[in-house]
Amino acid sequence: MISLKNYIVLITGASSGIGAASARAFAAAGADLILAARRVERIEAAASQLRAEFGVETLPLALDVTQPNQVAQVLGNLPGRWAPIDILLNNAGLSRGLDKLQEGQLQDWEEMIDTNVKGLLYVTRAIVPGMVARGRGHVINIGSIAGHEIYPGGNVYCATKHAVDVLTRALRIDLVGAGIRVSSVDPGMVETEFSLVRFHGDAERAKKVYQGIQPLTPEDVADAILWCATRPPHVNIQDMIIMATAQASATVAHRK
Repeated sequence: MISLKNYIVLITGASSGIGAASARAFAAAGADLILAARRVERIEAAASQLRAEFGVETLPLALDVTQPNQVAQVLGNLPGRWAPIDILLNNAGLSRGLDKLQEGQLQDWEEMIDTNVKGLLYVTRAIVPGMVARGRGHVINIGSIAGHEIYPGGNVYCATKHAVDVLTRALRIDLVGAGIRVSSVDPGMVETEFSLVRFHGDAERAKKVYQGIQPLTPEDVADAILWCATRPPHVNIQDMIIMATAQASATVAHRK
């Protein structure tokens, strides 16, 4: 296990869910944090709280990963001490709808592809060259069981998470010998804002997703992420699938 004291960790989608839980886990481990998200008020509040509670340095960044020029500008001009990022957690992602492909909404498709695939690419492209120059670093992508399976209505979302899986494996090949680790943490059902976003704010429909089952919490996933990040430097956890005990696959779960 390595110490993360004074490491710099960049987390996208840090304003809620797995991103916010991961920020707390990394702060508790002594890492300094760059918290990036669109909801500035949330990350500013989180940054202040983590500084006070754990004594770490934090930098909140307003960032929309779907905007390539903004990503390049913001991440290409980090204040000096923040530039050498040790760990990149590509967490920003979302799902929209459960429509059949032939009934899908173009805006939903574009939002998922722009965030889950293009956003991950833009941020990775901005950060990894610095890691290569320093000869060390760790990229951790948040995938999904949807990147390994396909379920009814999941069409485009599953496609984006399959893309994350492929891009993670491709990046690992491209970086072999560079001293950089590349991991993917792929959760099943996690109770976050995920379903609320998927169903466009329909709270009742979102609530039903988790009825009768004890799903993962964001903290469960954050714990797995931290474990990957703290292995000895010669150990790379390539892919971790983590699901609730009551969930056997993307489509099979036991509900009481």
